[in-house]
Amino acid sequence: MVKKWPILLLITLVLTTVLTLSSCGQDNRVVLNVYNWGDYIDESVINEFEKKYNIRVNYDTFSTNEDMYVKVKSGGSNYDVLFPSDYTIERMVKEDMLLKLDYNNIPNAQYIEERFKHLDYDPQNEYSVPYMWGTVGIIYNKTMVHEPVTSWRILWDEKYSKQILMLDSQRDSIGVALKMLGYSMNTLNLEELEAAKQALIKQKPLVLAYVGDDVKDKMIAGEASLAVVWSGDAVYMKWENPDLEFALPEEASNLWFDAMVIPKSSKHQTEAETFINFMCDPEIAFKNADYIGYSSPHREVQKMIDPELLADPTAYPADAMLESYDIFHDLGEYLKVYDRIWTEIKAH
Repeated sequence: MVKKWPILLLITLVLTTVLTLSSCGQDNRVVLNVYNWGDYIDESVINEFEKKYNIRVNYDTFSTNEDMYVKVKSGGSNYDVLFPSDYTIERMVKEDMLLKLDYNNIPNAQYIEERFKHLDYDPQNEYSVPYMWGTVGIIYNKTMVHEPVTSWRILWDEKYSKQILMLDSQRDSIGVALKMLGYSMNTLNLEELEAAKQALIKQKPLVLAYVGDDVKDKMIAGEASLAVVWSGDAVYMKWENPDLEFALPEEASNLWFDAMVIPKSSKHQTEAETFINFMCDPEIAFKNADYIGYSSPHREVQKMIDPELLADPTAYPADAMLESYDIFHDLGEYLKVYDRIWTEIKAH
């Protein structure tokens, strides 16, 4: 009788070799580490990028600029593409944390509107490609709030006790208090900052929670009456719950920009630039803007989006309205003062 086990062993060895080679082939792909805000991309485009360029994407998310900055600054990461906001880009440039971009690899940057280039955080347009932009305002439930929402002061109204959601973000929440008091969101004046701190401490008993991305689910579910939110999140919330409306307070607010950059930790600059270029492709940029509801700086996207959204001041406010708005700047060493104030507010 012929023994079959040597044949079976040979087949097993062959299959193992094939699977090992296949696995090695996959492992040999360049891995691009991308670090973005939560809920800030149509994740199907990641699969499209991987298939088109045979590059694997390792995709992580962060909740605040400060969290992202600390992780990258600590040196414990090897990210290739980041999505920070204006003032954080300014800081990272000052601290020599970013690579200059080779725009030969990013031809789709031509579609970014000129008004979003050469801004203060990157005046020579060397380090960043704009991704999204917007404002900070108040979203409110019309079935719970029956008065006009025109001022930040409504967030200090005791009749909305435990119905108010504030952002768990020091620049945003301290900035709200500063604007409510008539001060700049970039102030370095200690008396003004002390006044903002006291205002937020006084408000704290009225606050239901300090929130991040979970603000969307909470407001859509009707768990609170009022919340401080970024405008793009407000667009999404209004889609999901027609009882919600967004207001830009009369004291003005923050005008912000998020952009794509490459940190010096990147080991794959060319592939990172390929990813940024892919994100600026008109169809891909439209998919992202359409999915998340944020305002796009992309000229072609604005031709494709729903005209009703383009006419909505939540997403695309008139330029004249934004003239008095503050763009956050890097505070340098003074950031320690903001850190201390925020710690004292949260601990009170």
